[in-house]
Amino acid sequence: MSPSRGIHRLAVATAAATFVLLFVGGLVTSTGSGLAVPDWPLSFGQVFPPMVGGVLFEHGHRLAATLVGCLTLLLALWLAIGEPRPMVRAAGLLALFAVVLQGVLGGVTVLYKLPLAVSVTHACLAQAFFCLTVVLAILTGPRWAAPPARVDSDQPPLTLLAGATTAVVFGQLVLGALMRHMGAGLAVPDFPLAFGRLLPPLTTPSITIHFAHRIGALAVTLAVGATVIHVLRHCPELRRLALLAAALVVVQITLGASVIWTRRAVVPTTSHLAVGAALLATCVALTLHATRLGARSKARAAPIGFRREVPA
Repeated sequence: MSPSRGIHRLAVATAAATFVLLFVGGLVTSTGSGLAVPDWPLSFGQVFPPMVGGVLFEHGHRLAATLVGCLTLLLALWLAIGEPRPMVRAAGLLALFAVVLQGVLGGVTVLYKLPLAVSVTHACLAQAFFCLTVVLAILTGPRWAAPPARVDSDQPPLTLLAGATTAVVFGQLVLGALMRHMGAGLAVPDFPLAFGRLLPPLTTPSITIHFAHRIGALAVTLAVGATVIHVLRHCPELRRLALLAAALVVVQITLGASVIWTRRAVVPTTSHLAVGAALLATCVALTLHATRLGARSKARAAPIGFRREVPA
C-alpha cells in the first residue's frame, strides 16, 4: 500500500467514525443523558462503568470520542510525515487541535452542568470538525489529482454560490443546536403551521428560536436549490454531489416535520441532526470541488506564456 493510499483510507475512516460520533452525541441530547455521568474525564471514578440507562449513551459517546481522537492523532502524524502539501499538513494539525478542544468542551459541559453557551459551541465545533475530516478525505483521495471534465467557465462562479450555501446551512445548524440545548424543540407544537398560523406570536425566546429555525430551513432549501440548478446546467462533473444535497434537504425537512409530529421521538430527532451534518459536509465538498474546477479552468484559459502550475 502506497503512503498516499494509506493516508486516504485513514482519512475516510476518521470521517466515517466522526459521523457515527455525531449520531451518538445526538442520542445523548435526545435521551436527556447529558448528565447521566456527573464526573469527567472518568465516569463515576471508573474507566468503564456499568453501561445501564443514560450511562450507556453518555459513556458510549465518550468511548466513541476517544476512538475519533486516536484516529485524528494518527492521521495528523501521518500527514506531517508523509504528505508533501503544506496546506494539507496544516489541515491535519488543525483537525488535531479541534478534536482536543472538542474534548475539553465536552468535559466543561459536564463539570459545569450543561451551560448553554458551551453546549452550543460544543455542538457547532463537532459539525465543523466533521467537515474538516471530510475535506481531508477529499484532498488525500485519487480523484482530487485527476484532471476535471469540461466546465462552462463563462457562467457565474459556482464557488461563490456553493460557499454561500454552505454558510447558510451552517447557520441553520447553529440555530438547531441552540434550539436543542434550549429545549425549544416543541416550543411551536404544530407543523407546517405554527399555533395554527403562518406567523406565530413571538412571545418567548424559545418560540423565537424555534420559528427562526423554520425560516432557516426555507433559506437552506432555496440556497441548495439554486446551487443544484447551477450545477446541473453548467457543471456535470459535480452532478452527483448536487443531487445528493437535494435529496438530503428533502429527507431533512421530512425528519424535521416528524420531530414535531412524534413529539421529539429519539430516532427522528437524532437522525435530523445526523442528516444535517451530512448536508453540511456535502455542501463543503461541493465548494471544495468547485474551487478546484475554477482554478483548473483559469489555468487552461490563461495564455500559454502566463500559465502557472495549479496546486493539487
